[in-house]
Amino acid sequence: MKLLKLHVTGLPLFKEPVDLTFYATQRVSDEDSDRLYPLFSNIYLNCAQAMIGLNASGKTSMLKVILLALSILNNEPINYAETKDILGNSEKVTFDIYFCTKDRKICRLQTIIAAGEKTEEGYRYRIIEETLWEKEFSEVRTRKTLTDFEKIHPARTRGLAEDYLPDDVSIIIARNKQIQEKLLIQSMLSFTNRNVLPATTAVPLEIVTFLDPSVEKLCFVEKEQERQIYLKFFGSDGILLNHADELNQFLSSGTIKGMIAFSMAQDVLKKGGYLIMDEIENHFNKEIVATLLRFFMDAKLNSYGGILIFTTHYPEILDEYERNDAIYILRNQNGITAENLSALLKRNDIKRSDAYQSGILEGTVPSYEAYLCLKKELQRSIRMQEVQA
Repeated sequence: MKLLKLHVTGLPLFKEPVDLTFYATQRVSDEDSDRLYPLFSNIYLNCAQAMIGLNASGKTSMLKVILLALSILNNEPINYAETKDILGNSEKVTFDIYFCTKDRKICRLQTIIAAGEKTEEGYRYRIIEETLWEKEFSEVRTRKTLTDFEKIHPARTRGLAEDYLPDDVSIIIARNKQIQEKLLIQSMLSFTNRNVLPATTAVPLEIVTFLDPSVEKLCFVEKEQERQIYLKFFGSDGILLNHADELNQFLSSGTIKGMIAFSMAQDVLKKGGYLIMDEIENHFNKEIVATLLRFFMDAKLNSYGGILIFTTHYPEILDEYERNDAIYILRNQNGITAENLSALLKRNDIKRSDAYQSGILEGTVPSYEAYLCLKKELQRSIRMQEVQA
């Protein structure tokens, strides 16, 4: 199952409907195809989707929307979803999720969600209306018709027949069970600011030494019915750690985050799932980030179509791209908006970091007025201190 397009209306934090496309909308050359995942005919997926914006531009909120859509497709209960809070207290949020399945169907799932009573854990949500459309790959002639379902009759509608379903679980569950399909979703949202290696994560030594060449061995060992971590550096004796958080005393935050990220990436590349990362540059140098992107952009390595979706503050990361349609610019001006870079920058041969930092895209650099106000405040504070001295 691959996500093709996402259109969401009614979200309280967003100024406009969320409209994200995950397939290549620009022309695909023979050279481009080496960095994309082929679906069928001339339809390709962008395997590394970037969301970039200033602080507080809504990047994390956008990832929450995407994760919630993936959870719905995976027939997970909305009220147990990690990112359900993005729905707020909305009376009506409509998710239009376009995706393709392993039985060669293009589908559109429209799920309408409403907030109900508020509990100690937050609002309780329910699906009030839902419709599923399907069409064959062979019915798609061009990219423009890929997500056109105007003349397609619904294949399934939520109704009395779904009374057995909990009111926060999508009708997609029946289809998923029928064709035995399930998404692999790896989310690193909880690791954005705190890095602790999960006790179930077995990390290949190649990943560890790529991040920290001084490590000779790192593995989990069973001792007295407890799982411990064995760590050994070259030229020193090995040590046993009782808890994963003790690794922070010996390894950098970047090494630990990298162990988690590259282990998750390995699973996603092997099975063709989704890896979601917020602030990808946190604790990483640029080359580590670039390496991760290149793995997903390598059509030979990424033969199962694993998808990396990430946010960043750093425009230099955008220079890893040779296309504009896999990049979204996020802004928050009385509400979050997202705009595809291909709509703002028509040429692919312009250096993306320069375009972003120059301000020609609007809303991508802090305002000059805000800068002057901050400078004046610092000057005032320093003068006050000198007078008091």
